[in-house]
Amino acid sequence: MISTLRRGLLVLLAALPLMANAVAAPSAHDLVQDTTNRLLADLAANKAKYKQNPSAFYDALNGIVGPVVDADGISRSIMTVKFSGKATPEQMARFQDNFKRSLMQFYGNALLEYNNQGITVSPAKDEGKDRTTVDMQVKGSSGSIYPVSYTLTKIQGEWKVRNVIINGINIGKLFRDQFADAMQRNGNDLDKTINGWAGEVAKAKEKTAEAGDKASQQ
Repeated sequence: MISTLRRGLLVLLAALPLMANAVAAPSAHDLVQDTTNRLLADLAANKAKYKQNPSAFYDALNGIVGPVVDADGISRSIMTVKFSGKATPEQMARFQDNFKRSLMQFYGNALLEYNNQGITVSPAKDEGKDRTTVDMQVKGSSGSIYPVSYTLTKIQGEWKVRNVIINGINIGKLFRDQFADAMQRNGNDLDKTINGWAGEVAKAKEKTAEAGDKASQQ
């Protein structure tokens, strides 16, 4: 009896990884909705602390948002084949790290000014096999509504965010253009462009803010 029970437990333990893998990964819509809910809940609970220590918020943001972002794919897309093909593994890793840190600051600074005006994820729609979009509406402090559209790609069975369009501005394209421009200004010095990437992201933030101001005035 005991040996039979023991064999049953061993079979169950062996099957657990398979059972875990059998659980369906969340849909793209559910991934964006769940990530948004977790992010806003964390922000509501810790906003006062984050205002005093923004770096703590960037870390929390990276912990919540980082896992659902295809940082490698986005980094290579920003560099384009023209430059990524010439980059060493160390340079790619450094750019990806700088990109993620700057991205968290890009979103984090905006979120710290968010006062729960309203963020709504649009209803789920039919998903493509390997690529889909999830839309969102963000209400600004002035009452204006800003459309946001996330592009997601499926990587090893899980959806990851590959790009975002904020109020009509394609952030991926904006970053690509700025990377190419920075390379030209830096004499095609890849290290200099990678090390100065935070400044390029700051410029992107200014452009999106200007677009938001124009939209609110219409």
